[in-house]
Amino acid sequence: MTALEIGIASFPVLMLLIFLRVPIGLSMFLVGLGGLIWVTDGTQVAFGRLKSETYTTFSSYSLTIVPMFLLMGHFATLGGMSTALFKAAEGFLGHRKGGVAMAAIGACAGFGAICGSSLATAATMGRVALPELKQYGYAGGFSTATLAAGGTLGILIPPSVVLVIYAILTEQNIAKLFLSAFIPGLLAALGYVIAISVYVRLFPESAGTRPPVPMRERFAALFHVWPVLLVFGLVVGGIYLGWFTPTEGAAVGAFGTGFIAWTNGGLTRETLADSFLVTARSTAMIFFIVLGAGFYNGFLALTRVPQELADFVVSQGLSPWMVLALILAFYLVFGCLMDSLSMILLTIPIFFPVISVMDFGLLSLPAMQADAAMEVLKAGVPEGMGAEMLASIQDAIAAGAELTREQMKELGIRVTEGRVNRIEAEYVAIWFGVLVLIVVEVGLITPPVGMNLFIINAMDRKTRMIDTYKAVMFFVASDLIRVVILVAFPIITLLPLMLTQ
Repeated sequence: MTALEIGIASFPVLMLLIFLRVPIGLSMFLVGLGGLIWVTDGTQVAFGRLKSETYTTFSSYSLTIVPMFLLMGHFATLGGMSTALFKAAEGFLGHRKGGVAMAAIGACAGFGAICGSSLATAATMGRVALPELKQYGYAGGFSTATLAAGGTLGILIPPSVVLVIYAILTEQNIAKLFLSAFIPGLLAALGYVIAISVYVRLFPESAGTRPPVPMRERFAALFHVWPVLLVFGLVVGGIYLGWFTPTEGAAVGAFGTGFIAWTNGGLTRETLADSFLVTARSTAMIFFIVLGAGFYNGFLALTRVPQELADFVVSQGLSPWMVLALILAFYLVFGCLMDSLSMILLTIPIFFPVISVMDFGLLSLPAMQADAAMEVLKAGVPEGMGAEMLASIQDAIAAGAELTREQMKELGIRVTEGRVNRIEAEYVAIWFGVLVLIVVEVGLITPPVGMNLFIINAMDRKTRMIDTYKAVMFFVASDLIRVVILVAFPIITLLPLMLTQ
């Protein structure tokens, strides 16, 4: 067999191991190590890579952000921030039809802003909100479906552990990815609220009502949310303003939530030790998956599977949008079978080279030249520019034509095709990353094997899984509509990034 054939044959072997319930990290590690031995016809290269890959993986400065964000989420739970968020949202929304469920979504969005984990958000908010939903007469399936869907906001609203891993894999800026995921995250929360509103109108008996809370109590509950706003503003705002790097921001966030938990009495010597232990276990699991993916992806790179796949797709003449749709459909299906981190680590090194060679037309040279020229002319006509040159520049802008080298020299700008291509490549990478994150998260709540559904249903044994399946389809529909919108209008994802450049 050729190296390429060995690389292709590794996929069914890897899938078999995963379906046999071998841990995903171990599966990728074994297939990658075995594949390297087979391709290189010996153990020297494979065992040499075992030493180098292990060191480079676990000594990566960028990966230190992972335990910090995980620890921040644990401290936030100990500090009662999840409860404070839910009570504040419930005070303003609880008296409406479906309002307690809407409050749960709002609390999930807020907690996701300081947690970064989908499963942790679902589990934490399930413990806080599920009793309240039951108390006010919400149907079991509707309650569990709401909390399972709300949990997916944990890794979409920044900061997000999975976005950090994606940024490392594709060599993108973590802060820019966080910024671009913000609007899609808010759209997700809004879409879920709309889904709840539609559901309770179609099935009025599925949601009870609770008496309105006096305005004074509402604002008192809102006051207790200030630690969340403080931590989120300090971490995310500090990263965007350049006060510290994402890794330093994660450390600041962990310290801030830990201090708040200590002042609230939730952080003691025992709970601190438990937090460190849980964080260490979660970090070890993530790092081992990263290590396994590194081995497997190194083996694939040696067999040239990603490059050959990219060349094959381009040679078929498919439109970039068709290729993107097929990739997202793949993620949607397989996202039901794997967690989001494993899916991204396994597939991004294969699919990203394909997407990178596609021309989505997100930017054009004339448009960027026109924007740069308008910025210059807005400040006044440059000294020494003649009326004829000014008129020719204005005519070129109006016609959507490229500016000549002489015209750009007169304006004092330099916008070349190479620069446009570099910026567009970055935009495509960030846009694609947010889209992948969304569709993988949809898989977490898609029947029959959505992981969030099982986590929440385990907290409510009296609710049949089939009831959760029926109710969650309204949230899945909301997600699919959002994916279509973000694919059709990339500007929604990229607008914050464009405004800051």
